[in-house]
Amino acid sequence: MSEINFMNLTFKGLTRKALLEDNQGFKIVVTVNAEFIVLANQDPAFKKIICDNYATFDGQIPYILAKRQFPDVEIEKISGSDFVYDLCAHAKKLNKRIFLLGGYKASNRGAVEVLKDKYGIEIEGFSPPYQPYPFSDEHNEVIIRRIREFAPHYLFVGFGAKKQEMWIVEHRDSLTDIGVQLAIGVGGTFEFVSSTIKRAPVFLQKIGLEGLYRFLMEPSLARLRRLFVSLLIFRYYFANSSNYLAKS
Repeated sequence: MSEINFMNLTFKGLTRKALLEDNQGFKIVVTVNAEFIVLANQDPAFKKIICDNYATFDGQIPYILAKRQFPDVEIEKISGSDFVYDLCAHAKKLNKRIFLLGGYKASNRGAVEVLKDKYGIEIEGFSPPYQPYPFSDEHNEVIIRRIREFAPHYLFVGFGAKKQEMWIVEHRDSLTDIGVQLAIGVGGTFEFVSSTIKRAPVFLQKIGLEGLYRFLMEPSLARLRRLFVSLLIFRYYFANSSNYLAKS
């Protein structure tokens, strides 16, 4: 399996093929955008989650910088909002079940219906009431029970950055026992799939302005802060690319 070290993080989910390989055991996928890279460099626990599991390049800027630094390595841009369709197609081929956890109630239900109609797969979802992380034992018990009742092979978790990845790792043993083979944090993907929120046009995605578009669609101080945090990626890029710059 190919992997690279980029901005102090280990990336193993470089291609869709690597993610879809039917490995034994429980696979966690983290879609790493610019904000994740910055947060991981500030939070050792989050960094460990990324480095110990399958990390993909989510976001045009990290993808372009990685391709520039590793021109001979096959790297694909894989966001949760795109990979949901790849995994659904894969599930149809292998007769696997999918569970959508999190997001707003309406968008969760809408995404389930859209994907069921599009792929004809066994798929269910659950949007628990909001609760700050870490969740209470009672809250977690309800979530795990709902997942266990459906017994999915693939699990999409839309709790938002860091919280969704930390929750998956925290419940690794329970999910493995249920038979989940792959779990991935997908942020606001259910909103996009259900068309509750419109995703940025492709040309804006390709020039790295998807985050700005989302802010303009849903302006808030939290999203503005996320945009500024994402820009800090260049600090880590230039601090850790001296070898590459020397060669070029």
